[in-house]
Amino acid sequence: MVSTDTLLDFFIETRKHTEAICKPLEIEDYVVQPIIDVSPPKWHLGHTTWFFEEFILNTYSSNYQVFDDDFSFVFNSYYETVGKRVVRADRGNLSRPSVKKVFEYRDYVTQAMTNLLEYNNDKTLLEVLEIGIHHEKQHQELLLTDIKYILGNNPLLPKYSDVFKEYTTENQPLHWISINEGIYEIGHNSNDFCFDNELGRHKVYLHDYSISNRLVTNAEYLEFIKADGYKRFDLWHAQGWDWVQQNNVVSPLYWHQVDDEWYNYTLNGLTEIALDAPVTHISYYEAFAYAKYRNCRLPTEFEWESAQHQFKWGQRWEWTESAYLPYPNYKKPDGALGEYNGKFMVNQKVLRGSSVATPVNHSRPTYRNFFQTDLRWQYTGIRLAK
Repeated sequence: MVSTDTLLDFFIETRKHTEAICKPLEIEDYVVQPIIDVSPPKWHLGHTTWFFEEFILNTYSSNYQVFDDDFSFVFNSYYETVGKRVVRADRGNLSRPSVKKVFEYRDYVTQAMTNLLEYNNDKTLLEVLEIGIHHEKQHQELLLTDIKYILGNNPLLPKYSDVFKEYTTENQPLHWISINEGIYEIGHNSNDFCFDNELGRHKVYLHDYSISNRLVTNAEYLEFIKADGYKRFDLWHAQGWDWVQQNNVVSPLYWHQVDDEWYNYTLNGLTEIALDAPVTHISYYEAFAYAKYRNCRLPTEFEWESAQHQFKWGQRWEWTESAYLPYPNYKKPDGALGEYNGKFMVNQKVLRGSSVATPVNHSRPTYRNFFQTDLRWQYTGIRLAK
């Protein structure tokens, strides 16, 4: 367990970084919710604050007074154990509380947490605190991707800032890393922090396979588009093909064709496609179809984890062919925090690695991200296997 002083510093640094992400926003940007999957920035600010109030201050601080009795209803996300909450699709209707009030709430809770941690080093408290810090880091990534969706669906395609750089390059030659068949150990195996879905370290048997040393680039994905990849039903799952047809999908999210040239919206504004950048904002359906087009496949999460030390990762969340399921001997924690991961282990695919939006000190080889197969507002990409 990390020391109280170290966790307090980590907590304060995390709280400041969340607010720094929001600094380039105009006040009007804080409340917009274009789709159900995207939450308004104001809600993220309040929800990450409520987490500490609900799970730490209300439990471990005998003289704590909640900031506002309505805020648990407003900022609870999906914790049935805690009580009623605003329906997710209605988060964008919350013109009140004001942004100013939410920042006052953050200051109030941050100060109360700081006061509590100065004299309380209860082991269980510190364990929940560490979860809360990493929970806020998850929301920092969601903040960036939600802000991108909000601004990227504004007809003016406004710039977020010049600071955040989302496009790195994949300029090394493609080669295949060969992995021998055998028994490999999967899952978290250290005293460092991890989420409960990484636990249950276990052995898996893998057949011989090869995995790409790099991600698929925009240039390579353009070949798929020009080869009518979005028109060839034989490349797609039936469900994926229905998704393409019903939503008229012809390119990755945020791509725009202007005078026969491809552009994409980035947090720096609308720019020409960088051909050597790894393709991103790809659904599982698209990743699967592209892999089939190349006579390859997506790696399983076990193949990815067993080989990850031999390639560079961290630019894009990488789709795998694995369903999001519990590891052997997985035990859901007791109480409300047991709702954090376990109840989502159905109808989702695992993504591995991290992305350019993942905050520092929040990635590791055993991290298991997960999303539904049609979602692509995150920085998702493709690594091939065969």
